[in-house]
Amino acid sequence: MPVRIVRLGTPRAPGEGLRIGTVRRPPRGVPKAEFASRDYYDVWYPELSPEPDTMKLALESHHLQDQGQTAKADKLWKQFDKLFRKQLAEAPADRTLSLLAALSHHAAFAVGCYCENEARCHRSILRSLLQDKGADIAN
Repeated sequence: MPVRIVRLGTPRAPGEGLRIGTVRRPPRGVPKAEFASRDYYDVWYPELSPEPDTMKLALESHHLQDQGQTAKADKLWKQFDKLFRKQLAEAPADRTLSLLAALSHHAAFAVGCYCENEARCHRSILRSLLQDKGADIAN
């Protein structure tokens, strides 16, 4: 039962299982009682989201990319990637990733974020780190 890496708020795949929101903030304008029914998440787990200062680098990278400043955007994204990986290498987050990797062989679940483009989203880094830990990941 591979783990799925998803965009929160999108329709669930058949058999997806529990959806974990790895975001700092709940969805805006959505009542808490509707998070799951609107396909955001069943469990909120901000511990696997970037720290606010780190997230600023990713947001600035997105802004520069939108303005066509690809080289600057790529440089900021690399800084974000490095800092976020360092954050996730610390004991609590690292243990959580190991747990999720192990669970991916026994239970159906998904982890996700709101970003439209996974390539420029922290969930791409989560995917990479889960793969490094031997997780079974759905395509």
